[in-house]
Amino acid sequence: MENYFNYFTEIEEQFQRRRGGILLLSTLDWALIETWKDAGIPLEAVLRGIDGAFERYEKRRSSRKVNSLAYCAQSVLAAAEEMKEAAIGASGSDNQSAKPGGFQTVDIVAFLRRNADQLLTAKLPERPGLSGLAAARATAGTLRELASEMESTSPRLEDLERRLTVLEEKLFALLLAATPDDEIVAVRAEADRELSPYHRKMPAAQINQLHKQYLHKRLLEKYGLPRLSLFYM
Repeated sequence: MENYFNYFTEIEEQFQRRRGGILLLSTLDWALIETWKDAGIPLEAVLRGIDGAFERYEKRRSSRKVNSLAYCAQSVLAAAEEMKEAAIGASGSDNQSAKPGGFQTVDIVAFLRRNADQLLTAKLPERPGLSGLAAARATAGTLRELASEMESTSPRLEDLERRLTVLEEKLFALLLAATPDDEIVAVRAEADRELSPYHRKMPAAQINQLHKQYLHKRLLEKYGLPRLSLFYM
């Protein structure tokens, strides 16, 4: 996937621009953007999909506003498929070597250290055999090490992002294991309610991924944890 470190912001701005008014994206909307990012859908495909969805909507001349990015989900997947078919064999090495614009080493180092500080102040759950405090300290230590490496050797950002993804996945696994079952069930029920209007409009795999992302976002909010991915700089 292309290194669009402004992936989320551009999608939000495009949706608001086409909608014709400021609307704060919901937890479901942010989770949906994450599924597109994780699936490797290029930013251009998402923006085309949003445009396509609103062009069809405007032809209907409905007086009702579009209130969720999920309205554009099918159009985004279609745009991604069209781009894929039109550029078979054209992606790959060029994208792998692309440099993300606008981000300097000093910005990345500050981002890593800021997240390390936030981890040390977070109150992670504790259960027998699971220490949130120990996990937070270990993760913060790794982030500080990565920041030092970034200053001295400037590693490839793709490699750094993979390491950050592993750290995030470990944190999510701990949160899922240590959070009381009834709280997890409540969040899943909340996700079901928000997703119910879109079950027929999205593939089952995307629905399942949305559930996962929604749960992760809620757990991070609950415990005051930062996102570690460079996409959140």
